[in-house]
Amino acid sequence: MLIVADENIPLLDSFFGDIGDIRPVSGRTMTAADVQNADILLVRSVTRVNRALLEGSRVRFVGTCTIGTDHVDLEWLESSGIAFSAAPGCNANSVVEYVLSVISLHAERRGVADWSKLSVGIVGAGNVGGELAHKLDRLGFDVLLCDPPRAEREGDEGQEFASLSEVMACDVVTLHTPLSREGGHATLHMFDQEKLSALREHQLLINTSRGEVIDTSALLARLDEPNAPTVVLDVWEHEPRIHTELLDRVWLATPHIAGYSLEGKVQGSELVYQALSRNMGLPVRKKAGQFLPEPALSKLSFTSAAVEMDSANIAMRSCYDPRRDDARMRLAMALPAEERGQAFDRLRREYPVRREFSSVKIQLKGTSKSMQDTFRALGFKLKL
Repeated sequence: MLIVADENIPLLDSFFGDIGDIRPVSGRTMTAADVQNADILLVRSVTRVNRALLEGSRVRFVGTCTIGTDHVDLEWLESSGIAFSAAPGCNANSVVEYVLSVISLHAERRGVADWSKLSVGIVGAGNVGGELAHKLDRLGFDVLLCDPPRAEREGDEGQEFASLSEVMACDVVTLHTPLSREGGHATLHMFDQEKLSALREHQLLINTSRGEVIDTSALLARLDEPNAPTVVLDVWEHEPRIHTELLDRVWLATPHIAGYSLEGKVQGSELVYQALSRNMGLPVRKKAGQFLPEPALSKLSFTSAAVEMDSANIAMRSCYDPRRDDARMRLAMALPAEERGQAFDRLRREYPVRREFSSVKIQLKGTSKSMQDTFRALGFKLKL
């Protein structure tokens, strides 16, 4: 049995090596010829999976080790009798920690001592948006959720949702929607000139969903106007050949890596391995935890002299500081124009190991219950 897989999927051999022969290929440039003789196809979000790629091949199972499916023609797979699995929620916590790190930097930059005084509006209440709302609520933030499709489905018996205009009045607006191009709730260029004009100076706009949710031309124009908001982008239109003028105007820029914690990537492989095993009637024997190495940083200790928010910032940034990714991104995009696309993909392919907050044990000596609650809410393990 032949498994053709994106070469950047982690732990390919560990999870799938005893199921079939693995042929790793570039996900960005994968062609029909690459998959012609494959029985199983494993991809990430950079590969378009459709009739053009798979028609006439032997592929009977497709797995994407990502939470999104907008790169997959699900209707065609179903009509062709090809089984499919995604990895919903696999990197949700990684994206949440990215957003929390960005908010903490924004609060510090604005001189806000207590970051929970910032109101946060979340657009999209799926796996990522829902988990972010849960953590922010535990941390004491005022949170508004906007998800028109869910509000329509669930009606009065569902969760209480805010309107988009209400969410866009918050101090922080963070986007976690899938990319949909059609229908009553299409998200393609949802943030157009009209929406962006409602954002003001001192507001923070974060996009970790899909680049196409924001109209690049409209955002460029808005950022050239007075009282422009602060913008953080992890996703971009036309990846990997992104708009470098937009890069120059945003506060923080990263190369689509918000979900790239080691835990998130390995869990994506694990979920697809489980689905493939069930599809083939094989026992599920492997778990992500058995493949995770010891973290480079395993423990931090704070005494009774520690200040709560300062301590939380130290801990979060010890695990992840988005400014490092921003610096690498800007250096890569300073290359000649013809080299930038490859450089963008290289930043993702060679991304350094990033561990989640849960990999670090926090030792607290004589600290307050409030500090303990903050570290627990962030996801750190505590040793009292």
